[in-house]
Amino acid sequence: MALRLIESEERHTERILSAIAGDTEAQSWIVDTYTAPIYRYCYRMLRNSEDAQELTQEVLLRGLRSIQRFDPRRSFKTWIFSIARNACIDFHRKRRPTVSDSVVPLKDSGPSPSDVTLQNERATRLEKALDTLPALYREVIILYHFEHLKYQEIAESLEVPLGTVMNRIFRARKKLREAYGEEV
Repeated sequence: MALRLIESEERHTERILSAIAGDTEAQSWIVDTYTAPIYRYCYRMLRNSEDAQELTQEVLLRGLRSIQRFDPRRSFKTWIFSIARNACIDFHRKRRPTVSDSVVPLKDSGPSPSDVTLQNERATRLEKALDTLPALYREVIILYHFEHLKYQEIAESLEVPLGTVMNRIFRARKKLREAYGEEV
């Protein structure tokens, strides 16, 4: 299994380098690979599907336009998420959007409708609890728990020390637990 992961990482790096060299197939691969994670991040930060879709396109376009400035020694994932973070910050500065109560419906292949209902209720509660967090805490929770970035990747993406990320995640979890009303 470890060998497969290493091969996958090597292939990932090859595609990124190809995209930097101007390979349109590799650039399309970047769009295909990062559209969903960037959308999820933007949606959770903005709480609006249309704005998240628009911002996702903008982030990917910015990334592809400036891919020549990407340092291949760094993680592409953290680089693209830092672009997404900055785009969300810019969006908030420009529009000051209101928080939407809508939740992206979850698709569950569970056999019982009551299980689906319970899961949707929990998801709604979690989304509402996330909405109560300041953006500073919400973004680290989203990057860590939903986008599965490592602490170091989050630190690089946010351009803050590792200890700051650890502290923010600790405090965010505590606030999230309080807002959610039970163990998250």
